[in-house]
Amino acid sequence: MKEYSETYSSGGVVLNKNKEVLVVSQYGTSWSLPKGHLNSGENNLNAAKREIFEESGINKLTFIKELGEYKRFRIGKNCEEDKSELKNIFMFLFETEQIELNPLDPENPEAKWIKKEDVVDLLTHEKDKEFFLSIINLI
Repeated sequence: MKEYSETYSSGGVVLNKNKEVLVVSQYGTSWSLPKGHLNSGENNLNAAKREIFEESGINKLTFIKELGEYKRFRIGKNCEEDKSELKNIFMFLFETEQIELNPLDPENPEAKWIKKEDVVDLLTHEKDKEFFLSIINLI
């Protein structure tokens, strides 16, 4: 019997006109690409757009392409892996003309634009880093 629940999340790599990448802080302690759980009846693309909006305030997104999926355990508030939840994460590539960031989600209080080359150094979870490295040449 599994000792964890499996959940489904969607999110995105968002590029601005300067080709900088959007990253968001969870609980003010860890950094990731914007993503979150699907709501009931929601598809991956709509969930990704909603999560990006909630975590950054960006609501004008241009869909570019699917980037694929990966699995990882969630990050707990102490930045350790929380092995009670295995996340199936589906990611998309988006572009936006918006620059100003205004997170709405109190659990994700900070968002910022950074150079694509610096993303891996900032991401907290090892699986997020591996995923970003696997798609960096596609963006």
